[in-house]
Amino acid sequence: MDERILGKDLKVSSIGLGCMGMSHAYGAPADKKEMTELLAAAVDMGYTFFDTAEVYGTPERPYDNEELVGTALKPYRDKIVLATKFGIRFDYESPQVNKPLVPDSRPEVIRKSVEESLKRLQTDHIDLYYQHRVDPKIPIEEVAGVMSELIQEGKITHWGLSEADEDTIRRAHAVCPVTAIQNRYSMMARWYESLFPVLEELNIGYVAFSPLANGFLSAKYNKESKFEKDTDYRSAMPQFREDSYEKNRELLALLHETAEKKNATPAQISLAWMLCKKPYIVPIPGTRKPERLKENAGAANITLTAAEVEAIDSLLEQMEMSDVFGGTEVRNR
Repeated sequence: MDERILGKDLKVSSIGLGCMGMSHAYGAPADKKEMTELLAAAVDMGYTFFDTAEVYGTPERPYDNEELVGTALKPYRDKIVLATKFGIRFDYESPQVNKPLVPDSRPEVIRKSVEESLKRLQTDHIDLYYQHRVDPKIPIEEVAGVMSELIQEGKITHWGLSEADEDTIRRAHAVCPVTAIQNRYSMMARWYESLFPVLEELNIGYVAFSPLANGFLSAKYNKESKFEKDTDYRSAMPQFREDSYEKNRELLALLHETAEKKNATPAQISLAWMLCKKPYIVPIPGTRKPERLKENAGAANITLTAAEVEAIDSLLEQMEMSDVFGGTEVRNR
């Protein structure tokens, strides 16, 4: 797989692997042995960029994903880039399947988080450390100051922001240069395209999470698809409602038609579309299946011309679509 540069100098595979779904949000956690083998297979395929977070787990095993990733990728540590996140906890008292997020980026909380993540990831440094959500009670300049200290101490080498807006990015970057933002982005969720100019101005990368709209853009699902109500976020996502498949008929047709022309799959077209749009975009689709891992990696080999990307954008802007999951509720602590 070819590589891209995030920010000034963080070299990553052009497609990364989002590891969250192995432990969190997509039903019961997957089998550890199978996921360890999947992560090893990803390295063999050329993936070098792996994304996790301290909160990806279950109420019973809240740090499950970092523990899995740390153990599985320890043999390859010198070949890969590890990204994790700090600054939120889940409100497990809520009855919602997608539990509300409670931000907490107090400096003492960040310092405790980084030490614990380093242990779980079995490493002496984190390559990319994101604030998982902005904490309205802590000035971003204060968070950036802590990041600067952690870089000086060698505990992290780069930092970023997740689901951040332009003002936050600019203020943070002025204190400690931001390497990447990690925001939602897909053909169904394009609201952060307005950030492209500031990212280009400040030389900041865009790591795109949910690049397949939580799997919807793989075109592998239909109105008969069912999801576990208590453990799978998709059971509450608007794009997976029964009537949404008809609302998204044009979108799915566009994906199938383009895929046929390019000898590709709808998922590969969804990823290639953003890869060919900007050289600093790196999608991080997640999967539990070896065949999907290979399919996603193949998107890096598909070329869409600027004219083809522009034509797709024009069609996306005009067509009817269902609502799409836009993120979990954030509550003040």
